Amino acid sequence: MTEGHARRVQTQFGTIAQAYVESAGHAGGEDLEMLVAWGRALRPRRVLDVATGGGHTALAFAGVAPRVVAYDLTEPMLAAARAFVSGRGARSVAFVAGDVEALPFRAEAFDVVTCRIAAHHFANPARAVRQIASVLRPGGSFLLQDILGHDDAAANAFILEVERRRDPSHVRSYRAAEWKAFLRAAGLTIMDEAVVAKTRPWEDWTGRTRMTPTAKNALEEFVRATPEATRRAFEFVLDGERVRSFADRMILIRADRD
Repeated sequence: MTEGHARRVQTQFGTIAQAYVESAGHAGGEDLEMLVAWGRALRPRRVLDVATGGGHTALAFAGVAPRVVAYDLTEPMLAAARAFVSGRGARSVAFVAGDVEALPFRAEAFDVVTCRIAAHHFANPARAVRQIASVLRPGGSFLLQDILGHDDAAANAFILEVERRRDPSHVRSYRAAEWKAFLRAAGLTIMDEAVVAKTRPWEDWTGRTRMTPTAKNALEEFVRATPEATRRAFEFVLDGERVRSFADRMILIRADRD
């Protein structure tokens, strides 16, 4: 990750870490349940949770594996995750700060690596996936979840603008074909995949990043001015002048190291 992008990520999330700990959308749902079900079937001993954010995935996998490492670029986020996870009574989770593109772990150290709703912040996802593959043991599994890029160019451009106005550290969401190419190039074989919808209540979603009223109003105006057919790709719900919610499509992939 470039120094400039790393600073953007750390600036964006360093002051709002607790909001991600308290986020209901990150705390659970069908998506997290699916990742945990995949993980439980693998019976791992050591799990690495990359870009742990508020620590919800690390906490969930603490009930699956005897050892979990929660890893994140932003130290205030890591501190908030540590307080959250330890407050829930999990004692088997270690916390390490660092960049996903330069993992500080020995080769083949983990049975499972997880990464949930974070890869759209990666400056170089192909390099990140290669790093993840390098710390997986042969036969180990990478469990990935992220916002799914849209195959329609206009829809993709629209949601990218929405995301970046709300969060300047957002790089972009990748299409299924792109993820499959990243994984194959890193020597990973896709074993399972799914797509699930995740509803985003607008006030919660924009409030979590502490958008200013001016920026939020401008974003809402942009959404309202976008053709309805484009908005419909993300299930935007408008109530007069108000945006109520929209839905992300999430891609979930289990890919095993060859």
